[in-house]
Amino acid sequence: MKDQIKKFLNEDQDPKAIEKITSKLQDLLMRNEEVGYIGVQKKPAITVFPDSIVLTNKRIIMCRPKNLGLSMDFVDYNWYDIAGAFVKENILGSEFSFSTKSDLTISIDYIPKTQARKLYTFAKEQMDALKEPVNPVQAAPVVEPTPVAEPFVEEVEVEEVTSFAEIMPATPVSYQEPVVETPAPTQTASGDKKLSELTKEELFEKLQNYKKLLDNGLILQGEYDTLKKEILTYM
Repeated sequence: MKDQIKKFLNEDQDPKAIEKITSKLQDLLMRNEEVGYIGVQKKPAITVFPDSIVLTNKRIIMCRPKNLGLSMDFVDYNWYDIAGAFVKENILGSEFSFSTKSDLTISIDYIPKTQARKLYTFAKEQMDALKEPVNPVQAAPVVEPTPVAEPFVEEVEVEEVTSFAEIMPATPVSYQEPVVETPAPTQTASGDKKLSELTKEELFEKLQNYKKLLDNGLILQGEYDTLKKEILTYM
């Protein structure tokens, strides 16, 4: 019994309160139920009969002594009914509380801060374990192989060839692109006169003819620019 009490005296719990609680818990614990942590009140004044809270792997047990410590009330709450756990640290100790799914809030005050944090941590671990239950591994279904149909091969009668034609190599046909001849510019009434011998009107007419050839795509822009420059020197 002493070794079991020492396990819960890590954060300055009252040894007498722990001894009294553990002795009574022996008849309260269910099968496969283990005590995880015990928190004990520690008020600023002398606390003769402190309240306690016991967290097991299955429930929360509130222990409140009465009749000058001669008896004790035990109220338990299953972890499946717990909705949340809370810690409020004050100057003189902390307050640990938890709420149920039926909107009840139960609290115990004047819990030393270290004990309150351990209570909160253990409570969160238990609630998280319920949120993520371990699913049994299911065996994979056996898939029977699908029979594969044999491919159908149709027999085709082949006629024997008795005469063979002489195979001549095909002569490649060469294609020659047609040569598009660019028509010479239309001569004006000036004939074969040199540019220096033409009047301004004939030079202007000659420039207009070159412009028409350019617009019809019969001469290139570079050719037109050269001719234009040459004509403008005589105008």
